[in-house]
Amino acid sequence: MSELYDDFKSIVLNNTPLIDVRAPIEFIKGAFLNAVNLPIMNDEERHEVGICYKNRGNAKAIELGHELVSGAVKEQRIQAWSSFIEANPDALLYCFRGGQRSKISQEWLRQSGKEIVRLKGGYKAFRSYLIGELENSHQHFKPIILGGRTGSGKTIQLKEMPNAIDLEGLANHRGSSFGQKITPQTSQINFENNLTYGLIQKIEEGFKHLVFEDEGRHIGNVFMPDSFISAMSEAPLVILETPIEERIDITLNEYVIEAQKMYECAGFEDVLGAWQESIQSAMNRIKRRLGNQKHSEVCNIFEDAVQEQKKNGSYDKYRDWVEYLLREYYDPMYDYQIQKRSEKIVFRGNALQVQEYIFNSNFL
Repeated sequence: MSELYDDFKSIVLNNTPLIDVRAPIEFIKGAFLNAVNLPIMNDEERHEVGICYKNRGNAKAIELGHELVSGAVKEQRIQAWSSFIEANPDALLYCFRGGQRSKISQEWLRQSGKEIVRLKGGYKAFRSYLIGELENSHQHFKPIILGGRTGSGKTIQLKEMPNAIDLEGLANHRGSSFGQKITPQTSQINFENNLTYGLIQKIEEGFKHLVFEDEGRHIGNVFMPDSFISAMSEAPLVILETPIEERIDITLNEYVIEAQKMYECAGFEDVLGAWQESIQSAMNRIKRRLGNQKHSEVCNIFEDAVQEQKKNGSYDKYRDWVEYLLREYYDPMYDYQIQKRSEKIVFRGNALQVQEYIFNSNFL
């Protein structure tokens, strides 16, 4: 068995499981799909070794590392790696540069009777490969942008298209003022890595056209790479048109019913109170654009809906709040933005018509 592996495209296409032995602080900043963080050193141990390296050199730093990770601590970490390998026999191992940490981890595993291959060049080499693929990906497909008013069901449609990539899903954000979720947003590095995974896989499937939701440069705190934005700006625009009542239903379900369920699943004691606070913060963020009078009106409508839910558990009054937001906040912004790009529109229709247009136009 070879000790090193650098067929990064194969890792992407096969969704290969990965063991990341870097410290948690490094993993949080950026990692890869299907990677699990099982560090050889925790953050504090890594910090101590780093100081030793700076003051006393590499040999002493390695010596300290072996002292800090020994005995029961060492055995626990080897066991964690071994358990993952048993569950994922094709797993690969990496550290930052594919150097000492992954090499030592590989050797310790071998001594315990487990074999694993490590990434040549480690995280840095794989990340460089993905950045290069992202920069050049637009040469291998033609983008189609799916637009439409808030609540029109664009994400629902994307999930039904085999040649679509859900950017909001990758960013873990709904892409609007009320789009923040309970779980932390994807880091910029992870967003780029995950997007590149999706692009490589779709292109390998043979799709010549890929469909994306109409997004700005930013989705929450993450932003689109310049090369990607440039390609999207020239793409044809397909508009999904959905009746207002259906838009209210979709928005109510996502921003109220499902959002409250997420707070419940996250273990909040006061689910309604926590969700209410997040919505009020979002409404305060749009106060300047709405204006004082409309902001006051929408807050009153929302408060009435909250009191109605507290009284009898009904979501019905939230429909008035959702409709007000759609008509007074989202739709005017949409109309303004879409008017500036009207020359890009190639088709308008309902959900079935949009799917048929993309299919019959050989966009699949």
